[in-house]
Formats: sequence, structure tokens, C-alpha cells
Amino acid sequence: MRIPVGGVQLEGELRLCGAGRLVVFAHGSGSSRHSPRNKYVADVLNQVDIDTLLFDMLTLAEDRDYANRFDIDRLAERLLAVTAWLGQQTETAHAAIGYFGASTGAAAALRAAAELGGAVSAVVSRGGRPDLAGAAALSRVTTPTLLIVGGLDVQVLELNRQALAHLAGKKKLDIIPGATHLFEESGTLESAAAAACRWFDTYLPRHAE
Repeated sequence: MRIPVGGVQLEGELRLCGAGRLVVFAHGSGSSRHSPRNKYVADVLNQVDIDTLLFDMLTLAEDRDYANRFDIDRLAERLLAVTAWLGQQTETAHAAIGYFGASTGAAAALRAAAELGGAVSAVVSRGGRPDLAGAAALSRVTTPTLLIVGGLDVQVLELNRQALAHLAGKKKLDIIPGATHLFEESGTLESAAAAACRWFDTYLPRHAE
């Protein structure tokens, strides 16, 4: 599908399972809705009746400018606009919303959650850079947030620990043993997806009130 946002059309893939729970994916720098890792996580969520939206946060032209991939303000604005668009669609208007962010997408997800408050039910970051959201935004995030990091991703792990300290709501750091940044080691992506699935299954109500 194409999602109209701020004068551009963003490409997306919406999978509906009918349980009134929807996770919106915020991709990392240089990634897109075609990310095999995020598509795998989406498949796992679909298996427990959680809807998913994977969309390109930047157009092809915008993505050619490397700086845009790290423009957290723009990425967060896109995520907020797409969330508002979902609220206007018949199939998703009443869905409980969660965010799944990877890399810089995690910072955008947390910035958006800080703005929306209780309108977002849960946030999960995989190999994310939540620190890029900034301490001020993190301190306003009351949404239950899970930070998943590979145990061998040393620098990112430390940045996640620092970000965790600023989060205001329920929070958890889940370290996947033996995993590096891209969770390419055997069984590590499966472990990360299972952790994300448990978090969303716990905090996303099946039907938004």
C-alpha cells in the first residue's frame, strides 16, 4: 500500500489478523520494509494474531542522502503521521498500537511514544539506538518498553543501559547471549523475536477500549 505523509507517498505492507492489535515497525538506517530480520519478527507476531505494518520511513530519493537516515526528528514525525493515518482507516482505527524499532528506528519510536503517551501501548527495540532519542524525550516515555540487545554488541549494549536509566515507565533490558548487532548468529534472532512477542502479547490489549 501507499501511505500519504507530508506530500510524499510511503510504501508499506499491512498484515491484518483481526485481533485489534497492531505493531508498527520503525526501520533502522539504510533499511526498509524489506528487512529480512524485521519481516521475520513480523511473521512471529502474526502467528499470535498481532497485526503488523512494515513501511519505508524514507522515500528512495530521501534515502540517497545519508544524513536523512539519522534525522531522528524526521523519522519520528513520519512515524507519528503514519500512526495518525492508521487511526483514520476502518480496519485499524480502533487497534491497540505498539512500536518495534531497530537501530535509529528505535529512537524514532521512543520519540513518538513520548509524544503520544498512552496512545501507544508497548515499545520494543532490537539492536536499537534509544540513546539517540535524547534524555529529555526518554524521560517522558511511560509506555512499557523492552530493549533487546546482543550480548556481544558491547558499545550498543552500554548505550542501551544508559537509555534505560532515563525511561520513566515500565522497562526491561533483555540481553541475548552470543548475539552481535545484527543477530546473525544461530538462534539469536529467534530469541529476540520470541522476547518481542512476549512483550507485545502482554502489553497490547486484544481490543482497544
